[in-house]
Amino acid sequence: MQLGFVSAILPELSLAEVFSLAKEIGYDCVEVMCWPEGKATRRYAGITHINVDQLNKARIKEIKALEQETGVNISALGYYPNPLSPDVEEAKTAVSHLKKVIKGAAALGLKNVNTFVGRDWQRSVEDNWKLFLKTWRPIIALAEKNKIKVGIENCPMLFTADEWPGGKNLGTTPAIWRKMYSDISSDYFGLNYDPSHLIWQHMNYLKPISDFKDKLFHIHAKDARIDQDKLNQVGIMAHPNLFHTPKLPGMGDVNWGKFFSYLTDAGYHGAVCVEVEDRAYEGSLEARKRSLVQAHNYLRQFVV
Repeated sequence: MQLGFVSAILPELSLAEVFSLAKEIGYDCVEVMCWPEGKATRRYAGITHINVDQLNKARIKEIKALEQETGVNISALGYYPNPLSPDVEEAKTAVSHLKKVIKGAAALGLKNVNTFVGRDWQRSVEDNWKLFLKTWRPIIALAEKNKIKVGIENCPMLFTADEWPGGKNLGTTPAIWRKMYSDISSDYFGLNYDPSHLIWQHMNYLKPISDFKDKLFHIHAKDARIDQDKLNQVGIMAHPNLFHTPKLPGMGDVNWGKFFSYLTDAGYHGAVCVEVEDRAYEGSLEARKRSLVQAHNYLRQFVV
């Protein structure tokens, strides 16, 4: 396995600065954010460390040289929009740019792109399905052509009132994954698995590692802490931000020793990338850098 981090937490740094920091701390890789420039729609969105619209031969050579100089690799290109948005223009932009990211990953000689399936959050899973198939079959066909594995992060994107009741990402549970991978059967369609999202959904976050071991394309290392007192007051039907808090690995309810035990049993040899969304460390760039150091020092005991 390789230990890395998601570049979204460092929006003010250039790609070279991100890689320099990764080398300094001791990370092996970085998941590099590739949003369209000027398209931020929420926290951690709109970050562009590689602009795929400007990925010409000179830029590719520059990025390859940066990897070689630092010894830090790109684990995946990341872009997390809503390709199934009920806003037609938003969905069109998401799909169009995602296809560019897939082609960009291939041009860079990479193997992975991470994203969301998307969802019309005001409609049921069943009512989203026809649009899901229509939208995603061509995307995965393109991924197959370019030999790029598309990993769907399992975040429900259901935290606040504007994402209620269904959330803005369809690929959130084992039952849905089975149907997704049955209806779009491809070796290039899988998971960017994050255990923290199953924690606050009150689900077993270990069993999917063995059940979907052939679909584990990439891993996000993020923790989550359930506030039981708050949950007792608002209940599980409340907006999830009212009873859970994203945390750095080792500071929440994920048992990371067991997590990596399951990963090794599953034969996983890919990237495990820290995703910092812990507000306790977001006060400054220096605090966010410290969060990456802390997460690295904690997780390195499992990834050597």
